[in-house]
Amino acid sequence: MALKALRIGAGAGYAGDRIPPAVALAEKGQLDYLVFECLAERTIALAQLEKIQNPMRGFDPLLSARMKAVLPACMAHGTRIITNMGAANPLQAGKEVLAVAKALGLHQLKVAVVLGDDVLAILQTQYLSEPLMDSTHTVSDIQALLVSANAYLGAEALLPALQSDAHVIISGRVADPALFLAPLMHHFQWRADDWPLLGKGVMVGHLLECAAQITGGYFADPGYKDVPNLAQLGYPLAEVSANGDVVITKLADAGGCVTVQTCTEQLLYEIEDPTQYLQPDVVADFSKVKLLQVGPDRVQAEGASGSTRPDTLKVTLGYRDGFVGEGQMSYAGPGAKDRGQLALDVVKARLADAGYGHFEARYDLIGVNAILGDTQPSYEPAEVRARIAVRVNTQAQALHVANEVEALYTNGPASGGGASKSVREVIAVASMLMPRSAIQTQTVLLHGSEELA
Repeated sequence: MALKALRIGAGAGYAGDRIPPAVALAEKGQLDYLVFECLAERTIALAQLEKIQNPMRGFDPLLSARMKAVLPACMAHGTRIITNMGAANPLQAGKEVLAVAKALGLHQLKVAVVLGDDVLAILQTQYLSEPLMDSTHTVSDIQALLVSANAYLGAEALLPALQSDAHVIISGRVADPALFLAPLMHHFQWRADDWPLLGKGVMVGHLLECAAQITGGYFADPGYKDVPNLAQLGYPLAEVSANGDVVITKLADAGGCVTVQTCTEQLLYEIEDPTQYLQPDVVADFSKVKLLQVGPDRVQAEGASGSTRPDTLKVTLGYRDGFVGEGQMSYAGPGAKDRGQLALDVVKARLADAGYGHFEARYDLIGVNAILGDTQPSYEPAEVRARIAVRVNTQAQALHVANEVEALYTNGPASGGGASKSVREVIAVASMLMPRSAIQTQTVLLHGSEELA
């Protein structure tokens, strides 16, 4: 007897994503799984910094709020949750989920925590001579500055957690599509070397991983690409068959739309070579994918395939790379552009006199050239905002930069206002490849206050 189609919903596409659409899916989506994809390249490095300052933190800041919002409905409907919101501290994140469940009276809830993506210790003892990707440097060149090293785990790492009876599965760094591929492999019993099927599963994950981007978010362009009821934009769900074919849709009463065009844009998102989309589980091939509108807000995708997985896993390294001092000041009315430019020139000269002229810097007029560079408008803008940002070596130097901009109040052009300033540490990222055999994963089951395995 054929297995029924699996219903998987996307509950988030990045760390700060909206929560209400995920609640709607949990309550009305009749889902088997709700997936929260919340890690970007730098997110986990920043989380590692937070963990260094407080060992009880380092996971997604919205974890508690999201779980509080969706756990009751997910438990009531038998929907399992999969997420990488563990970030730099998956085990503590799992305990946080249990605390939320306890407060909600959901004492039967179990959490499976997937560990093993943090490879910093292994890296520093065995792989310092390895080259950084797209660079002439090696890991040793940034060793003293490293704050994190996390491997992109695949669906294989999530399968032991899925084989348990955990209601929530939480991990650190996992390749985005793998969060969706894993439940497909588990439910349909796909083999880990069935490359064509795994390629189809990666396509499903890639289509869903950015949540609202496939229902009209980051797509809407009035008069050109209109999206109905964008204010109430819903998140997508997928109906996946055992053969890997999928229909992408949304809740009928949710805002947004699911069309061939929205799905095409998402399918091509971040894809360099559609014939070789490198993933931990498979090298996916999207070059023969066909998208067909099969109903209102229903798009069928088929034709993906795949070939043998890589022998290595990508590892993202986070390292300290100085500080940025930034300041802004607004100018409005006649001559606003010229006064704004004068403000930039004045600060640039003052910073050069202070010995800051060799640092990487941006001197922008927001509304004039901040995005398009030297392209100049053919009209006099009614208002501009001068922005200066300089990357320096120390926090004190960054504060100096920010203060020079604020000082424009009384030491710059006429009628400046709305000053702001900030100082932030820069966490840069680099990548390397590590043999998958060097990375060992582990699943820890949590129930109440006790670790079960």
